[in-house]
Amino acid sequence: MPIDQLPERQNFCRPKRLAGMTPNSRSVSGLKRAAAVATAAATAALTFVLAPASHAAAAETSLPLGDAGLEETRSSQTLADGVTLTRIVRGTEPAPADQINTTTRGPWMVNVLTIDPRMTRGHLEATYGPDLAKVEKTTDLVRSSGALAGVNASFFTFTGSAQYPGDPVGLGLFGGKLLSEPTQRSDEVDFVVDANSNRVLMGKLSWSGSVQNRQTEATLPLKFINHPPVVPGACAGLTDQTQCIVPGDVVEFTPEFADATPSGAGVEVVLDQHGCVVRTSTTRGTRLTDGQTSLQATGRDAASLLQVAGQGCVKETSTLVNEQGEELPARKGLFGVNGRYRLTADGQIVVPAGAGSFFERNPRTIAGTTRDGKIVLATIDGRMTSSVGTTMDETAAVADALGMHDAVNLDGGGSTTMSVEGALVNRPSGTTERAVGDALVFMNTRYRDGQG
Repeated sequence: MPIDQLPERQNFCRPKRLAGMTPNSRSVSGLKRAAAVATAAATAALTFVLAPASHAAAAETSLPLGDAGLEETRSSQTLADGVTLTRIVRGTEPAPADQINTTTRGPWMVNVLTIDPRMTRGHLEATYGPDLAKVEKTTDLVRSSGALAGVNASFFTFTGSAQYPGDPVGLGLFGGKLLSEPTQRSDEVDFVVDANSNRVLMGKLSWSGSVQNRQTEATLPLKFINHPPVVPGACAGLTDQTQCIVPGDVVEFTPEFADATPSGAGVEVVLDQHGCVVRTSTTRGTRLTDGQTSLQATGRDAASLLQVAGQGCVKETSTLVNEQGEELPARKGLFGVNGRYRLTADGQIVVPAGAGSFFERNPRTIAGTTRDGKIVLATIDGRMTSSVGTTMDETAAVADALGMHDAVNLDGGGSTTMSVEGALVNRPSGTTERAVGDALVFMNTRYRDGQG
């Protein structure tokens, strides 16, 4: 099934096609959008405030979906100490197939995983499977990591690259190691969890990186981490990219990316664990061993890379900051995934108005925190007569009703999946479960450095 791109707010930092929403034909007016959106947006997105751990959680309320008075049933089970799974069904009759996008009678199927850091002995982390560039089903990611439960997480390349479909389109932070930089998209919102404490941060991160020759101090900015560089169209016919006069890309690759780095025109410099040059090549594509990294460049930057890092040793810098310019050290135990749009911030609904298929009814995956510090992961099934899905406005209203003081919209559509012990909990919208780039998984053990 073809996948539409998300709405563009500015030029993509990564020119990829995203997994997520296919078109639907519904335009729904906003549900609950607080008057404080403008103020909340200043705090929402951008200040990385740890979820507080002192206020009472919001009382259980009916989901604000469809007509008032619709029958709603809830069933809950305890999966482990401090971990519960709740299934909510609102509406009793299947939707007519031609009214999935317009009905006010539902039904809606919502699954909610709640983790109480004060009661659990486990932790939440993110996993991408054997390597970053591949895709795996959420059920397989839960099973192979030994997790109790999990949901799909980041937006990823999907159909944009047949060779590297799992490459995240945005932040990918795993056990304190940054494997994918946040984009410059204005709608990217990142979800970061410290597995040592289960404390969550939400907001928009930005990144900068560079390499500097230790002897000459010549410096070259990095553009991406683990993302195939593009050969400028004007120089596509040049075998030797050092002869190109058009700017290209400079990218760092790590062994986690794939079996080999991307091949093609350009130059590549392989570095050892100390940042010293192991070998250089005037074409791209090689295998990296543990501890090695490589730098690839195309276009005019190919010559610059050889000049700066073609010999000797280099110092690499990589810095994550929030919008106030405050650095977020990528320490051990930090995991981060990317989402699109903040749903709630400081108890207010802040999702923006929008049009197009992304804002219409779709399956959704949500991650958030309550006022008292619980972590909530939820899926809303959609595009089916048994569960019609939610608009962005409806998704934010559901997050608010579930007590999510702060919440972000993760990848959805055919990607929306929840799994417990490797078994499906929800019903994905496609004929089969979609393979995804990464997942948020709950491990019923204490976090140990190096296990993520």
